[in-house]
Amino acid sequence: MKILRVDSSTNGARSVTREVTDLIIAKLQADHPDAEVVVRDLGTEPLAHLNPITTGAIRLGEDQWTDDMKAAAPAEQAILDEFLSADIVVVGAPMYNFTIPSSLKAWIDRLGVPRVTFRYSEAGPEGLAGGRKIIVASGRGGAYGDDSPVDFQEGLLKTFFGFIGITDLTIIRAEGVGMPGGHETAIAAAKEQIAAL
Repeated sequence: MKILRVDSSTNGARSVTREVTDLIIAKLQADHPDAEVVVRDLGTEPLAHLNPITTGAIRLGEDQWTDDMKAAAPAEQAILDEFLSADIVVVGAPMYNFTIPSSLKAWIDRLGVPRVTFRYSEAGPEGLAGGRKIIVASGRGGAYGDDSPVDFQEGLLKTFFGFIGITDLTIIRAEGVGMPGGHETAIAAAKEQIAAL
């Protein structure tokens, strides 16, 4: 089994989502002691945002590549391959200004690849990247609940991963961490959710 851990917080040791991803990984390793864990830290080593070269390397056929796209393609393909080879993907996703960090969006942009992770048919879009489990460690300073009109964080992740065919998605939420006494309460709630994985 292969587990991919993706962190995106820029808060270092103060990161709530890193604390939660640590707990999730510990639980998964206890359940699957032979699992290989691969770590991608977008908070300390962010990917560049897409540009015409990387977009072409991801989305165009080799016969359409420029020399720059050809040079960029191996690194771009490696990000997608890392994701597609994982059985479980643990995503640390803090809420920054009501959405996910831009570094996490840059990573997601490399996963939405036509004819690889999704395709369009007469019946509409079809996800092609199913067969893996996603566990999102969601951190929020405030208390937003499940159906907040200002949640563009968890909703974005559910929509994107569903679009590429992933139906097995669990969100472990540490919410209200910025409120008085909120950190301890949120981590205790997250631990209960993790125990149930």
